[in-house]
Amino acid sequence: MVPSSRFKQVFVLSTAMLSFISFWKAAAVVLCDLGSSAYYAGGIAMNAFGPAFPWYVLAVMLFAGLMIMVYVESCAMFVRGGVYKVVNEAMGHSMAKISVSALIFDYMVTGPISAVSAGLYVSGLLYNVLPLLHVGWHVPPNVFAVFFAVLVTAYFWRENIKGVEESSDKNFKIMVFVSVVGAVLMGWSLLTVCQRGFNVPPFKLSFSKESMGWMINFPWLRSIAIVGILMAFGHSILALSGLETLAQVYREIEDPKIKNLKKAAVLIFIFSLLFTGGLTFLASSIIPPAMVGGKYADNLLSGLALELNGPFWARLVLQFFVVVSGSLMLVGAVNTALVGSNGVLNRVAEDGILHDWFRHLHGKYGTTYRMINMVAIIQIAVIILSRGNIYLIGEAYAFGVMWSLVFKTLSLIILRFNEELPREWMFPFNIKLDKVYFPAGMLVVFLVLLSASVINLFTKRIATVSGLVFTIVFYAIFQISENMNRKKAKLYAEADDSDEKLNLRKEDDITTILPELSKPKKILVPVRNPNNLVHLKSVLETADDDTTDIIVLSAKIAKGAHLEGDQGTITEEDQDLFGPIVLMAEKYGKTVKPIFVFSNDPFYSMAQVAQAAGADEIVMGVSGSTGAEVQLERLAMAWGMLKKPGEPAKPLLARVVWEGRQMTYQLS
Repeated sequence: MVPSSRFKQVFVLSTAMLSFISFWKAAAVVLCDLGSSAYYAGGIAMNAFGPAFPWYVLAVMLFAGLMIMVYVESCAMFVRGGVYKVVNEAMGHSMAKISVSALIFDYMVTGPISAVSAGLYVSGLLYNVLPLLHVGWHVPPNVFAVFFAVLVTAYFWRENIKGVEESSDKNFKIMVFVSVVGAVLMGWSLLTVCQRGFNVPPFKLSFSKESMGWMINFPWLRSIAIVGILMAFGHSILALSGLETLAQVYREIEDPKIKNLKKAAVLIFIFSLLFTGGLTFLASSIIPPAMVGGKYADNLLSGLALELNGPFWARLVLQFFVVVSGSLMLVGAVNTALVGSNGVLNRVAEDGILHDWFRHLHGKYGTTYRMINMVAIIQIAVIILSRGNIYLIGEAYAFGVMWSLVFKTLSLIILRFNEELPREWMFPFNIKLDKVYFPAGMLVVFLVLLSASVINLFTKRIATVSGLVFTIVFYAIFQISENMNRKKAKLYAEADDSDEKLNLRKEDDITTILPELSKPKKILVPVRNPNNLVHLKSVLETADDDTTDIIVLSAKIAKGAHLEGDQGTITEEDQDLFGPIVLMAEKYGKTVKPIFVFSNDPFYSMAQVAQAAGADEIVMGVSGSTGAEVQLERLAMAWGMLKKPGEPAKPLLARVVWEGRQMTYQLS
């Protein structure tokens, strides 16, 4: 039989196309979310418990270092180490559904608080600049912030529907710009402090009636020092948002993963401590307390720029750069919230606790648009209902942050006893008990989190009511979906990471995906058996990801009519082949391009894809039924059939690799 001259359909497994990034870029992605809280955390804390706010924002940023270490241990245990995965492993799927509901609430408020904050900063700048240009500007800041926030959310809503996700390159450039502006702002602030003298913030707490919530009914309890400290800590904890992004971005960190993860963690901690903690402290020393809680409550860093020593025009220029850099970071956090929530919802949908209706793919863009629609609509509703009140959103924000961290930390403590597996990295301060390392240090972190979270339930009425209602509603959705999917879904009680479902993109011809292969060198790796990937491992260990495209090809044998017209979709068994491939690529931090084709001759399909892509090598695994020599012979015959007479073909090195050996042949 003469092999088919072209593939009628080519399937590209898009979720396996990971773009592995450096620890610098990974840190930038996390900081675009975590660092954004510097722009609003201080003002919210000031209005909650008075001039002592910088001490508690600084304490939260120091505590962030401990939580970052918790996430490092979590990521070291799981390739996908997010809250849902960890809680599911430790406490079962019921608690996992509760924890992920709280996490989704966090994402639902992250976008609005970031977008509204950006709008308030822009509004403050316009109030200073437009009068100088003789332009009357009388739009109330909150009204402008709501309008601005809705437009920003709608823009990223559309972009995520189209599949334009976060770019680590863009985040890195934003963070470089923010770092330069932050360094200038900090240097100028230090100079101003040297000229005026440093005003040490008081330690005394002065809670507003609103910030005490239901605790106002228990005056004897508030008189206990540790309770007051935990109340203030809870009102500052929103500065700790964005850590879950570290778990999401971990899978894309380049090899060696744990080493680069730890480098990223150090960068994240140092930057957040200096940027959020340092600038908040300087603002409290330079700006009068009444203005921190009043005029500059919604744009603290703009106020810091305007209250420095120096000519007004220079301070106005600095305010402009502060607003631009802050808006870029805050707007980036809006996109992070959409991308992160969609990623979490897709993960739980793959495990059968969200109905397949939510996973329906967009006809044109292939994205899970219904999930994105749901998240964006809720975020816009939050923006409108808040009326641009950043304090109101901030109070609600802490619920999701706190409880998702509580569940994650508790789960890691439980897993120390449930799993006696060796850890690549562990949270410090452990006590060796037989075969178990008792996590004494992590237990202290958990107790602090739990105490602050419980007190938050009594002090933050809006957060408690809205967070509990949201969590209950989402838990009900998960429960109903799980029951509806029970007959057809593999429940995660016995699932592992290799069970990930893969989104497919169908193309009409192999030539349509060739522009995506732009690196100088190309290696084609045919696969058939998920238990025989020694050859792929060899390629991943040696290939340079910056210069080499690794094409992983699976060719399914199809005869006669199955090669004509629409061949349908690949089966679940076919998809299962790529689960271990995805995990192996993540482990080595290398990008792979998995494609799936139908063919009546697998060797012909190898030769055809290799010639079309301009491959430099074909690396095969040994076949126990035919042997390496026969494999190379059949590939050479297919290569010769495709070669056009008189037309020179690009030389190709064919290799068959198995444990400790390989056989090579040069095709030309």
